[in-house]
Formats: sequence, structure tokens, C-alpha cells
Amino acid sequence: MSRQDLFDGLLASLHDAMLDDAKWPAASALVDELCESRGNILVSGEGGLGTDLAVYFARCCYRGERREEFEDEYFRIYHHIDERGPRLRRLLDSRIVSIDDLYTDDEKITSIAYNEMLARSDTANCLHARMDGPSGSRIIWTAADPVDHDGWSSERVETVARILPHIRQYVRVRLALVSAQALGATMAGLLENTRCGIIQLDRRGRIVEANGRARELLRKGRGLSDSRGQLRARIPEEDARLQRILAGALPRSGARGASATMTVTRPVDLPPRLVLHVSPVGEHLPDRGASEVAAVVLVVEPETRTTSDPELIGSALGLTAAESRVAIMLAEGCTLRDIAAATGRTTGTVRWHLQQIFEKNGISRQVELVQLVRSLSVLGSSRY
Repeated sequence: MSRQDLFDGLLASLHDAMLDDAKWPAASALVDELCESRGNILVSGEGGLGTDLAVYFARCCYRGERREEFEDEYFRIYHHIDERGPRLRRLLDSRIVSIDDLYTDDEKITSIAYNEMLARSDTANCLHARMDGPSGSRIIWTAADPVDHDGWSSERVETVARILPHIRQYVRVRLALVSAQALGATMAGLLENTRCGIIQLDRRGRIVEANGRARELLRKGRGLSDSRGQLRARIPEEDARLQRILAGALPRSGARGASATMTVTRPVDLPPRLVLHVSPVGEHLPDRGASEVAAVVLVVEPETRTTSDPELIGSALGLTAAESRVAIMLAEGCTLRDIAAATGRTTGTVRWHLQQIFEKNGISRQVELVQLVRSLSVLGSSRY
């Protein structure tokens, strides 16, 4: 297999992983193969050290095998004392640096994080990149040590640079799907989502199907419209860009499609922007069906998202502050492992908090808790 074939396979794998979180390890393994690294680490979040840190997503994978023990140990023990942290946060967007750019020679002797964690996780000779994420968040991507002793050649660094935009796009779409509580949904399941607009396109770029929220947006034509089966943006310059993105997602030559994100302006009497995430659909998805869905457009209205008031949730459900945070993060789509990493607690402690929430409210399933929090969030937002 040529390197271009391998790169095309990675793009297809990333597009699948955007819709199904369980497919990230397979995509991660292809990243390792392309970069010739022992593994890679992807973290998305915002904030700084200690309790200010909010981790939206953290995955440490080595040749397709997730190493959750490294994730847990790093955020629990080393993150707040790792000298790299402030330097990583100050990096320019998409700049690639070596470990020598993040630790001084003296720190390589004295640093607990460098000498304990990095040595055991095969990252003592890694590469780092920081990228701007959605809504002011940051994305930190790490390529673990090279598989051989040849080091990071210019060709390998160029490969990393080529991959970074696609990693960023993966995180963008994943976070949007988490916010819409649509991660892992099938093609049919996406159409049932009520928190964001879903538009499915065929190979020619024609609209195959849209969910209720998207149909309402298209019907009103206030930003996007359905023009004889074609998806269009209201402003000509934005429509030209949209058509270029759709052409890239649905190439005529049979090449791999590309995922992309853009914003669309709406009339002055509405919140100013829609966010569109355009993603090709993998050919092997089991429920593509006769309609031959070839791309999905996720339409997000970020200004209208409902947020949860911790005090309201705590008061209504009789929860402590820690329990309220667990409940809200679950409703936002986080896993127990994600919550543990973000709060600096063990997964066992998070499970204990969850059990206390269940007992206080006479429920036994996470889906019931999520429904409770969502309903209270809607009630709370209606007061203002």
C-alpha cells in the first residue's frame, strides 16, 4: 500500500470515527502507521491547571489500543506539575514542536513528569502540536516516540503537519455531535435528533433527507435553503464556499472526500451564525440503504444551546456540588472516564457519586438522569 493510499484510508477512518467514537482507535492506529510513531495522544479542553481545567475529550492510543491507565494517571498525578503545560498553551496554532522545546536541560533532570510519566509512556522523544478548537477551546495532539532510532526526520514532521487539519476537524465534529447528543447514532438515528439540524446528501450533492430541525431551517430560508434539491447558503460568497466544500466532500473522480467546517450568516433579527460541519459517509456503514447517503451536513446553532445551572440542578435533585457536576457532564455527553479526567477524581469515585444521585432520585439508569437534567435545563432557561 502506498503512503497516499494509507493517507486516504486514514481520512475515511476519521470520517467514520466522527460518527462513532468506538472507531477512534482504528483511526489512531493509521495515524501511528503514517507517522511511524509508537502511539498518539489527543486531548481537547479549556482552562489551565487544577480545578480550572475542563477536559472534553482525552484519548491515549498505542497502535490502536487505548491506554486508559495513562490517561487517568496523567491527569490525576502529573498534569498539575508538568512543566510543559503553560508552554503548550502558548504555542501558535498548529505549530509542531519537539520535547526539547518544552523542557529545559535542567528540567529533564529534575522534572517528575518527564522522568516518570514520559519515560513509561514512550513520549520522551515525542512531538507536540496545539490547535485552536471550537468556542475558544484548545486541542493538544502528541505523536509518541518514533518506532525506530532514526528520530523525527523532516519527512515525518511533514506527515504530522499534513494530518493535523484532519485531526482538528475530527474534534470539531465530535464535539458538535456530543453537544447534540448524537454521537454514535446511525444514519436513521441522526434524523431523529432534535438538538441540531441533520441534512443527508447523495453522491451528486442532492438532499436525500433532513430531520425536522433542518427542514424548518430550509423552509424559512434564513441562512440556508433547499434550491431544487440542492443545499444553498443565502449570501452568494458563502454559497460559493459551501459549494466548494460539498464538492470536496463528494469528489466526482472517486477519490476520498474531505470533511470541512464553515459558518453561515443569517438575517440581522436572528443570532448571527450557523455552523456547518460537512462530512463524507464511509461506504461500509451498515445502514446507508438504497438512498445512498454519501455525506452528512450537521447544522449547529451555538447561540441557542441550553446550558445547565449547577445550583438549579443541585436544588431540584437534592445533590451536592460534586454530584451536580457529574450529572451535568453526563447530560453534556461525557463518559465516566471523561468526568474523572476533568475533575481529577478516579472513575470509581465518579461511579460512587452517580450511585448517590440514583438513590436520591429513585432512578437506576444514566439515560433517566440525562432526561431529568435536560428537562430542568429547559425549565431554567425559560426563566430569563
